[in-house]
Amino acid sequence: MLPAPLGALIDALRALPGVGPKSAARMAYHLLQRDRAGAARLSLALTGALERLHHCQRCNNFSEAPICETCASPRRDARLLCVVEMPADLNRLEETQAYKGLYFVLMGRLSPLDGIGPREIGLERLIERARDGVTEEVILATNFTAEGEATAHYAGELLKARGLSVTRIARGLPAGGELEHVDGMTIAQALLDRRAV
Repeated sequence: MLPAPLGALIDALRALPGVGPKSAARMAYHLLQRDRAGAARLSLALTGALERLHHCQRCNNFSEAPICETCASPRRDARLLCVVEMPADLNRLEETQAYKGLYFVLMGRLSPLDGIGPREIGLERLIERARDGVTEEVILATNFTAEGEATAHYAGELLKARGLSVTRIARGLPAGGELEHVDGMTIAQALLDRRAV
């Protein structure tokens, strides 16, 4: 029989994606037995994040302020609005330093089998944001999964119906990739998405 606090910790760790009962138990034992200082830091960091982080009123990303630094920056091109599924996707795009516009984070993607529809990912809020009178192009940068494609298609149709210019990020061969090592579906998509030189 587990002590109640240990059972509660294991159950709490199972909330993390991909963490089952065995992994959660290993993490709990590690934190309590080998890294109590790390456990204390984790507890403080989680409490601090829950208390101080909220959604930006404009882009829906996490922020301490009502409007995040990206949305508040005068250096960003307000005519461009890039739609991503999650904050990690936004961070990845920012790492490239290739995009200087603004963002909207859906905090998910359409997945009817999981009960996630347009309302759950805030598509109405996206439409309201895109119709701010400044946005000229909405770039759909959802993932190339079945759910991501469905999300991009559905959002694109809603946005186009309201007179907005909508584009989708291209997909295809990775930089430095060799054709012989790339799957057929990626090569086919690269051919379909080809551009003039």
